[in-house]
Order: sequence, then C-alpha cells, then structure tokens
Amino acid sequence: MKNAKKWGLLFLALAILTVWAVISQSKSFSVSQFVRTLRGASAGWTAAAAVSMLGFIVFEGMAILCILRDFGYVRSFRSGFLYSAADIYFSAITPSATGGQPASAYFMMRSGIPGAVVTITLMANIVMYTVALLTVGIAGFAIRPEIFLQFHLPGRILIAVGYLILCGLTIVFCLMIARPAIPERICDFFLRLGKKLHLVRHWEEKRNRMQRVMAEYRRCAGIMIGSRRVFLKVYLFNLLQRLSQITVTLFVWLAVGGSVSLAPDIWVTQSFVTIGTYSAPIPGGMGVADYLLIDGFRAFCDETTAVNLELISRSISFYVCLMISAATVFVGMIFTARKRKTR
Repeated sequence: MKNAKKWGLLFLALAILTVWAVISQSKSFSVSQFVRTLRGASAGWTAAAAVSMLGFIVFEGMAILCILRDFGYVRSFRSGFLYSAADIYFSAITPSATGGQPASAYFMMRSGIPGAVVTITLMANIVMYTVALLTVGIAGFAIRPEIFLQFHLPGRILIAVGYLILCGLTIVFCLMIARPAIPERICDFFLRLGKKLHLVRHWEEKRNRMQRVMAEYRRCAGIMIGSRRVFLKVYLFNLLQRLSQITVTLFVWLAVGGSVSLAPDIWVTQSFVTIGTYSAPIPGGMGVADYLLIDGFRAFCDETTAVNLELISRSISFYVCLMISAATVFVGMIFTARKRKTR
C-alpha cells in the first residue's frame, strides 16, 4: 500500500510508452480515423464488451466468497468485489503481479478473517485461476490449432513460454496446498536466515507465532482438499472470469463491423494472447499483450484496423477495468480507515 504511488507512476509511464509503441506500428494510423472507428462502433456490442469486462472483476470476487463461505466466513457481494478489485489493480501495477494477493489479503484481514484462512483462500483461488486459464488455452488449440501458427515466431515463443510458466505455477501452488509442510519449511528457513543475519529479533517468539499460524494453515488446507464441490465451483467462477475477459475482444470485433464468421478465430487469438502475457514479468503484461494482439489481428485485417482494434479492446478490457478497480480500492481504503477510527 505504501508503494502504491510509486508503482502507479511506473505503470502510467509504461502505459504511455505502450500506447505510443502500438500507434507507431502503423504508418497510416491517424487520430481522426481512430475517432471515426469509435463513433461508428455498434452501441449494443460495445455495451456487451463493457459488461463482459465487469465480469472479470465480479467472477473473481464470487470465487473468493465461495471459498470463504466454506470456512464459515460469509461476506457480502460488495466485499467480494473489493477483494477482487484490489487483486486486479495491484497485480496490474506491480511486476509479476506480486502485489495483487497481498492487497486482497489486506482487505480480507481487515474484515476479520484470520491470516491462515486468507492465505489458503488466495492460494486455492490462484490454483483454479491458472487451471482455468490452461483450460482456455487447451480449448483454443482444440478449436483452431492453425491460429497459433499465424503468429510470427517471437509471438509463438511468448505463447509457449506462457504455457510453461502457467503449468509450473499450477504445480507449485497445488503442492503448497497438498503438502502444507512445504510452506512451513520455507518460512522456517527464512526465519533462521534472518536470525543468522541479525535481521530478526525475538526469534523464538516469532517462530512460535509462525508455528501457530501454520497449524491453522494445515487445518484449512485439509478442509480445502476435502471440499471437491467448492473446488469445482471456484474453478467454474474462474473459468467464467477468463471467458469474460477474452470475450471483450470478440465483442469489440463485432462492434466495429467485423465478420461474424471470424468470431471463433478472434476468440482463439485473444486466448493465445492472454496465455502469452504470462511470459514476461511486466505490470499488466503491457507491451507483450499489445504486440501479440496486433500480431494476431494482422491475419484478419489490415495493419491500421489491427491497431485500432487493439487500442479499443485493450482500453476496455484492461485500462477501464483498472480504473474501476482503482476507484473501488480507494473507496475501500476510506471505509476501512473510518471503521478503524470508530473502533
């Protein structure tokens, strides 16, 4: 939270550079033509794209609430929206999305949820998140395998690396839930290292506290492993989240008059782009997502149209989504601060 301004400024600089790089991809790009494309877009399909974008925030919140409910912590839809918005906003502005889960955990713990429950909830959700994303990628290959070959070699490499990273993350997080001793050993290692380097004071006290937290973590992990129905629900919510984000690009394509017959190709292209963004530790996948999307669109339209489509779809699915998430986090921080003062 303290570094939010710093990361926000870095994100803004990257966003400006990314938009400039995208525009420079087309020698014939003009602002007036882009504005005409926006004005000529179908209001109905554009509204559908906006609703689909909101689904990206809503469905993650529903997945988190579903896990918390299984542990006996019932929270409102508004709280779920806040947890999701915090994750999305800080994931977008921090490298490798390292700030998303801690920011979400901050609001969850402020609402009275124990740290161990928060940790296992976020870990279980991210497992289903990566599994859902892999499902979408596999579906893309099954529907239109030739689309992958339409990307240039750098694009194919980025997508392949994205697949490998997602598979690795899935394995790691599954082990963290199925083998609770692993995170306990990791925490104990860093505590001992901090003691040797004279960075940790009152070592025994902190180690005892860590062991109490890990005991609760093991209990929560055991509950989650036995809750197959909950895992299925969380997977479905995460799958809906990924589908809603990917479908934004499809709706934008239809809004600007794109052929309905090419709708499956556009959807598969965006699914590959989403996978490819995980290949680089850049906030929000900026640059990588833009390059892959333009590279994929060029197979279906001219260069200028590809740039216009990329700018519109990314504006809705990423930048507008980010602004809504940022506003939600800001309001959430105000209410959290007021509650603390009242107490």
